[in-house]
Amino acid sequence: MSPSFFLILAMAVGLSLDAFAVAMASGSVIPRVRKRDAFKIAIFFGGFQAIMPLIGWLAGIGIRTYISNLDHWIAFILLAAVGIKMIHESFMVKKANTNNPLAIPVLLLLSVATSIDAFAVGVTLSLLHAGIIVTILIIGATTFILTFLGVFAGNRARVLLESRMELASGIILMLIGFKILADHLFVR
Repeated sequence: MSPSFFLILAMAVGLSLDAFAVAMASGSVIPRVRKRDAFKIAIFFGGFQAIMPLIGWLAGIGIRTYISNLDHWIAFILLAAVGIKMIHESFMVKKANTNNPLAIPVLLLLSVATSIDAFAVGVTLSLLHAGIIVTILIIGATTFILTFLGVFAGNRARVLLESRMELASGIILMLIGFKILADHLFVR
């Protein structure tokens, strides 16, 4: 069963909120944010959020014939685990970022760190036989838009809401996992 547009969009928002929180934190340490600064951060985050599910999807294709009887449970467990991790991290005390968030090494590190969860989602998408092109475009575009806006929001709000974005993201991914499991178990 292929996920609907709204389910993909909800997944994209859930994945993007982590990057949005980091973009807000980055924006909070940039003294005067310019559009090109926000664009640079958004390109990195959106690009990695689009690439990682593709890599996960390709990895999942290789194993899905072996686990087709358990795919709904694996999808549920992966999304629930990612969601629980994000909720847990939302309550952790974070150190202030002293690195330059516009430096390429920092952007690469932050982009990979915020998109690892998208890899697990990509594996899940392959188990659901979901079309990947439209999905990664939605995930990438959603992340780009939210992080672009997040840089400016962080610059203004000085990261007052950072940990709550991660909490919301984790809850959204867990709810999607429950929906996938319920659809498979009760709608056949």
